[in-house]
Amino acid sequence: MKKFLIGTIITLMILAGLGYGLYIFGTNTASEKIVDDYTANLEDSGQMNEVRTMIESDPELLAMMEEAKAADPSTLPFTTKGEATRVLVNKLGVSKLKNLQTKAQSGEASKEEILQVLQENLTEEEMLALQKIAYEEIYNQ
Repeated sequence: MKKFLIGTIITLMILAGLGYGLYIFGTNTASEKIVDDYTANLEDSGQMNEVRTMIESDPELLAMMEEAKAADPSTLPFTTKGEATRVLVNKLGVSKLKNLQTKAQSGEASKEEILQVLQENLTEEEMLALQKIAYEEIYNQ
């Protein structure tokens, strides 16, 4: 009985480790693919130039991108799209993120509303890390 219990505990620990590894790997892979596909679609359709123009014509967005450009990656809480995805899912939840995406795409949510939701749920360092990732994607850095 004692050996069975120890074996069961060890098996559960191994399965938990594998599950966590798959979660990390899966999140990284999925987020990289989604962002890369979305970026490629924007580039192919010419909308990425519109995004750049919109940023450059909005002083607030331009200031955010300049801040992101100057940010030191070694001081940021995360630097990859996978890590950013995990933080957003953990802090906002999938349904809230999906809702924000839907509202943003349909034009129902303003830039200020989206920024407010993010600022309410993320730290300043996490916001800067997201800005850095966005900057790198938009300007192909």
